[in-house]
Amino acid sequence: MKYAYYPGCSLECNSAAYDHSVRAVADLLGIELREIDDWNCCGATEYFTQDELAACAVIARNLALVDPQLDQVVAPCAACYLNLRKVDHLMQENPELESKVNQCLAAGKLHYDPGRVRVRHLLDLIYSDFGEATLRDKVVQPLTGLRVACYYGCQIVRPFHGTDNPEQPTKLDEVFSWLGAEVVDFPVKAHCCGGHMTQISEPQAFEMIRRLLANAEEYKADVIVTMCPMCQLNLDAYQARVNGFFHTDYKIPIIFFTQLLGVAFGLDWKKLGFGKEIVPAEPVLRRKLTAVAAA
Repeated sequence: MKYAYYPGCSLECNSAAYDHSVRAVADLLGIELREIDDWNCCGATEYFTQDELAACAVIARNLALVDPQLDQVVAPCAACYLNLRKVDHLMQENPELESKVNQCLAAGKLHYDPGRVRVRHLLDLIYSDFGEATLRDKVVQPLTGLRVACYYGCQIVRPFHGTDNPEQPTKLDEVFSWLGAEVVDFPVKAHCCGGHMTQISEPQAFEMIRRLLANAEEYKADVIVTMCPMCQLNLDAYQARVNGFFHTDYKIPIIFFTQLLGVAFGLDWKKLGFGKEIVPAEPVLRRKLTAVAAA
């Protein structure tokens, strides 16, 4: 199966572990990801607040660059996924916007017909196109004994319906249950991590992050898995700052869902990007999985 692949800026920098693990898992499952040639930044969330037409044109350029022989694009980053899907939707719903965006694209000798490319998140592709039987068959290292908190964040399940339940999503929970993990109840699984709030108001940002960490600790999660570079960054990089601010002692590893998929599939840990996170994940995972194997 062949798909266009839009990695986005974060996966080339601070979230390189996500890109490494996405490619490793895709290769194991027989998913051929063709990176879009000359792709550009999606603008994240800020660009839309400055100039909607320019933002739409910048994002639509990536859709226009998708190989004409491919009709689906995979975007692992939550913001990238949302932006690509949103612009495709806006252009379908608004002929005037479509015309203006294509006028912008014409300056670069490009054109995009809305609806031509289906934007998908990797989780949906794995869950829907492969399913339980295939994933179970790939398991080499069962995740038995590992307590996992599945964190979806606020962008992948909203605002579009059809991907998962926007308030109580379950697909990620189901996937890790299939792989043997003990998926804990995590009521804040679709809450916002604060995004770039750390640059605006640290007290408010730290409280949003604290709620997530506290909830995971309350349910005795060994690790939090996420699908969003921003979520991973906030919960991982600011965990020590949150501890200092609230006099807490959270030490919860925050990893990408594809990294844990790779562990279950028996892939090389280094190729999955372990060690790039700030709160070390490998010691916790090996201790938990080894303890079950030895029992």
